[in-house]
Amino acid sequence: MANTNLQQANRLIHETSPYLLQHAHNPVDWYPWGDEALNRAREEDKPIFLSIGYSSCHWCHVMEQESFEDEETAEFLNENFVTIKVDREERPDLDDIYMTAVQLITGGGGWPMSVFLTPNLKPFYGGTYFPPMDMYGRPGFMTVLRNVSAAWHEKRQQIDQSSEEIAGVIEQHLSGRYAPGGEITDDLFEKAAADLQESFDPAEGGFGPPPKFPAATAVGFLMRQYMRTNERQLLEMAETTLTKMARGGIYDQIGGGFHRYSTDERWLVPHFEKMIYDNAQMSRAYLEAYQLTGDNLYKRVATETLDYTLREMRDEHGGFFSAQDADSESVEGKFYVWTKHEIDDLLGEDGSRLFSDYFFVKEEGNFPSHEPFHAGRNILHIPRPAEGVAHELDMDEAEFRRRVRALRGQLFEARENRARPGTDDKVLTSWNALMISALAHGYRALGDRRYLEAAEKAANFVLSDMMHDGQLLRVYRQGKAHVPAYLDDHAFLTMALIDLYETAFNIQWLDKAEDLTRAMIDKFWDQEGNTFFFTGPDHKNLIARPKPTFDGAEPSGNSMAAYALARLGKYTGNNEYVDKAKRVIESNLDPMKVMPQGFLKMLEAADFLAAPTREVAIAGPIESDEVQALLTELNRHFVPHRIVAVYNPKNEDAAAVAQRIPLLQGKQMLDGRPAAYVCRDYGCQEPVATPQDLAKALGLGPPGEA
Repeated sequence: MANTNLQQANRLIHETSPYLLQHAHNPVDWYPWGDEALNRAREEDKPIFLSIGYSSCHWCHVMEQESFEDEETAEFLNENFVTIKVDREERPDLDDIYMTAVQLITGGGGWPMSVFLTPNLKPFYGGTYFPPMDMYGRPGFMTVLRNVSAAWHEKRQQIDQSSEEIAGVIEQHLSGRYAPGGEITDDLFEKAAADLQESFDPAEGGFGPPPKFPAATAVGFLMRQYMRTNERQLLEMAETTLTKMARGGIYDQIGGGFHRYSTDERWLVPHFEKMIYDNAQMSRAYLEAYQLTGDNLYKRVATETLDYTLREMRDEHGGFFSAQDADSESVEGKFYVWTKHEIDDLLGEDGSRLFSDYFFVKEEGNFPSHEPFHAGRNILHIPRPAEGVAHELDMDEAEFRRRVRALRGQLFEARENRARPGTDDKVLTSWNALMISALAHGYRALGDRRYLEAAEKAANFVLSDMMHDGQLLRVYRQGKAHVPAYLDDHAFLTMALIDLYETAFNIQWLDKAEDLTRAMIDKFWDQEGNTFFFTGPDHKNLIARPKPTFDGAEPSGNSMAAYALARLGKYTGNNEYVDKAKRVIESNLDPMKVMPQGFLKMLEAADFLAAPTREVAIAGPIESDEVQALLTELNRHFVPHRIVAVYNPKNEDAAAVAQRIPLLQGKQMLDGRPAAYVCRDYGCQEPVATPQDLAKALGLGPPGEA
């Protein structure tokens, strides 16, 4: 990080992004992205050096220390370029456009992203991290700068031609239009499952070679496909992955929550940063697995992950922070790893022996790293299940688990006194929406009211503090909201508000979801392309309008938009929403057939549309024991194709609610007692009054049975 005592602040000092503020005292004459920088580049006919990263990015910090804090490098940059810094999490549109450019130029990508643009914003050269000097077969940053500057003056015609060609390919790649064709068929789901099976690691779980990323979307798809087909192997793939991750170093065994990814096939050595979007999606995956299997390991991991986010990642107003760094005191993972000596001192001989056996702590350490600090240090992980270790130690399993919980608590308290990793405390709408959904599902699956209260507080915060003149914004920090919201902000938040309605049954959440949906269609729908643009008309200075459909670390905006439209259409009876959802999915059938693993969330939306929907209407006071018992029974199970609504005939707005939700029309209590109606396409069975009869009407068995 920059030494703020040595450098006068540059223009970034007026920004709110923690990433930009980290560079506010560099000697580089940084600009934020905006008219001031772009106009200067045009007026002076200078190339733009665009650097894109994010606050918890390890190599972003390295390049800052090596190059952007170096006076000679800064002087050359300032004299020959207009230098712009962008936080990729604030401006995902710019990140998408120029990452595509880097991938076209180099065949790879990553952060920090370093791109050189003409004054008309078209890229002509780029890369990722550049070392300060030529090394490891990579050109040093100063070598790159000198070569680019020389080419700008000596080969301008070639640069202009090349940049036009690259920009054309980017526009074609990101803004492609597909015509709806074909229908959603079982073949699509079967191919996706087969592709996952082909890349599955049967020994350690996960898909493909390392680095291995959290597999929430793949696991969610496999569980849904298991429900469609009853093929046990699909569920076993999901369970192996979840279990191995839960026992690995990628999971914070002391404080809960998942690190960014594993560098090895065994989930042992993580890249230690923690992202709120990973933890939202992973907690949801573990909750669904718990509902499906009844496995208490999944319940524990989901609970600990949600509790971690409430404890460490929440703004005072209820919003959720973006990320925590991998580094503390300039060492990656220092906060999380332990020596055997530290554990001996903290836990005593008996406690250390038990703890070390279970978490595989060794005198020589288990951290395979060349860093001197990591020698003799251990990443806590669980290579053997608790019952096996308890048996080896001749202990009762329940007592063993109790002891482990107590010892973990001791290490947690000790760890709280360490220097903590930095937290990127900006609040992003789309990532908060994922967390709201996870918390709503946490309340449904676990019954802990804290989760519902946190979800509603976060939703109210976003809908008040992150709105301006009725328009949704993307970023909030320290009292300031800015940047017009993107497609994913609208789509993810719509999904979250539907989840909140399906949890609390307050009609305001459904009303607000429909307001957002109308705004989403108005701002982002491409009438000719049958999909959504990522950017709206208020996003300026872009050489392309991306239309993301690929599901990566986060679901794509189009996938979530289709899913939200399908669900909202089922609730409201508005066929326009369902039609648009189908058009989005059908417009992507061709690429989905070629590479279904890249469209797993869109396949989840397609699954919701294609499968029979279990529609449950409950008539009765929401606060009554009878209604709560019916909801508890329903929420015990994994029921992915469902919509649930509650009608309280005693409420003043009961008639209006029934008008909004056709499923509730004509639903009454049964002889004065709350009743549940199980329906399909609004054709309903006879009402039932007991949880047991509701489960029977839905065809639900104990957890673990399809």
